[in-house]
Amino acid sequence: MTSFLFRDDSYLQSVQAIVTAITPEGGIVLGQTIFYAASGGQPGDRGSLIRADGAELTIATAMHPEGDKTAIVHVPADTGALPVVGEVVTAKLDWEQRYRLMRMHTALHLLSVVFDFPVTGGAIGYDKGRLDFAMPELPADLAALEASLNAMIAADHPVSQEWITDAEMLANPDLIKTMNVKPPMGQGRVRLIRIGDVDLQPCGGTHVRSTSEIGPVKLGKIENKGKQNRRVNLLFAD
Repeated sequence: MTSFLFRDDSYLQSVQAIVTAITPEGGIVLGQTIFYAASGGQPGDRGSLIRADGAELTIATAMHPEGDKTAIVHVPADTGALPVVGEVVTAKLDWEQRYRLMRMHTALHLLSVVFDFPVTGGAIGYDKGRLDFAMPELPADLAALEASLNAMIAADHPVSQEWITDAEMLANPDLIKTMNVKPPMGQGRVRLIRIGDVDLQPCGGTHVRSTSEIGPVKLGKIENKGKQNRRVNLLFAD
């Protein structure tokens, strides 16, 4: 079991941790980590593990072991010398990548407010993100929706987290916007992300502290993905 430090502070960029396991595939499990594991449409973090002698092991991604959401495996980019169980290493994020993912992930929460349709899927990327909606017809004024989205971003809404029990989550299904992605349940409690007074939904991902950190965005291509499904791409305006 790994302690997910990013859940309480997504701005941590490095931390010391003890190696608790090496998987048969050469993945590294730590007692605590700041690396987010690929899930919910958000890629796994990349970065490095620095050993006591200064040797640096590049981490290509982080992932959950199959069927186990309580641990995170740090996947090395090559098959060089691995640390050993019990060794203390310093985990260091590729912060530029992580911060852009945080900004985009938060922006997609707001996109789900502007496009008031059930969400059928999504993905967060370094340069762009997207949400799929059960949306039979396009809204008439896309420019107005883009302006509304940027207004919410500029309004500097605080982004915070809170927790409810699994039972409370089951009793409040309206909190769930994603039709095909279940909220991160099974550990007794569920993490909610609140954006000011405009959005509240379950999410295990990483986010910025304030919407103003996202910066201006623009709607990208809108694609048909079936009779009732449309994909809305979102890009950073810069």
